[in-house]
Amino acid sequence: MAGKQSAGLLLYRGRGEDLEVLLGHMGGPFWAKKDAAAWSLPKGELDPDESPEKAARREFEEELGLPAPDGEYVELGVVKQSGGKVVTAWAVEADLDPAAVVPGTFAMEWPPRSGRQQEFPEVDRVAWFSLRDAREKLVKGQLPFLDRLLALVSG
Repeated sequence: MAGKQSAGLLLYRGRGEDLEVLLGHMGGPFWAKKDAAAWSLPKGELDPDESPEKAARREFEEELGLPAPDGEYVELGVVKQSGGKVVTAWAVEADLDPAAVVPGTFAMEWPPRSGRQQEFPEVDRVAWFSLRDAREKLVKGQLPFLDRLLALVSG
């Protein structure tokens, strides 16, 4: 596949009108003042020779500072985001307290062309959202995962 490959987990809880998904607001200065289409499922790039599911579990722990939950992992397939990144996701029914999250960090040059590296959280907020609200929050390229989850739990 062309483009970078990422994998992630879409945690969900509840059924019907009470169905909620766990999303993380992307950290760093670019996303700081954005809310709509600035949230993502916990995900990250695959290491060479790493399976997508293993990467999804590892990235969940790296981004949220908590182990990936136990439970049945149901593949939600693949989407291609506008930047060309290919994302594979799994749904897993689990509850998680957003206050327990201890986000991992990444370093980048900030301000641009300053030569200074600064650390930023991978995600600066984590929250549960109804599917309706999640459709406004989630980055556009990941929206198909919500429809696939709904089909799965409505099954």
